[in-house]
Amino acid sequence: MKYGKKYTDSIKAYDRTKQYEVAEAVGLVLDHAKAKFDETVELHVRLGIDPRQADQQVRGVLVLPNGTGKTKKVLVIAKGARADAAQEAGADFVGAEEMIQKIQTENWFGFDVMITTPDMMGVVGRIGRLLGPKGLMPNPKSGTVTMDVAKAVAEVKAGKVEYRLDKTAIIHCPIGKKSFGAEKITENFNALMDAIVKAKPAAAKGQYIKSVTLTSTMGPGVKVNYNKM
Repeated sequence: MKYGKKYTDSIKAYDRTKQYEVAEAVGLVLDHAKAKFDETVELHVRLGIDPRQADQQVRGVLVLPNGTGKTKKVLVIAKGARADAAQEAGADFVGAEEMIQKIQTENWFGFDVMITTPDMMGVVGRIGRLLGPKGLMPNPKSGTVTMDVAKAVAEVKAGKVEYRLDKTAIIHCPIGKKSFGAEKITENFNALMDAIVKAKPAAAKGQYIKSVTLTSTMGPGVKVNYNKM
């Protein structure tokens, strides 16, 4: 794979095999985020568990202290008073069967998160095969199937993120933008790491956190010293 000059210059500027303390790692990532746009800073955590085992799943949601820097578009599937509450809370799109029909017939996906009430899950389930592959299927564990749709909308708009283990036992999650600066990125980093540590399954054996890496959209990864966590 051929990398650009900015990337290759960045990887020469630090030791890629070294594990840096959090503050230093954040500083390096921000220094090497040299794209012309406001790069996203991402956290990647490899866990020492087997994602194939049902009792070793790690998944949760968290409202980051400083948000993510990205405003997500929210679709709420609800009726009556709860539809009104969702609208007042700032949902971008609100509806019921007609929105499901729009997705089904027009292949419309102009939203980042779908929130619904439990009584509407039967309707939403009709397009589960469309929503599932895109990671848009509402789920009680992620707080997107709830009677309190107004609260759910407010949390998404405030910067709620979902972290979950992938098939390779790694959690990938955005923790802000370069423009946040080191202090806010560090606060978000600490909040997410605390959540991941607390989510350790009872069935997990041996070393839980294998590696922690910070990176920006276009920059190289920087290893973090996780032994003190």
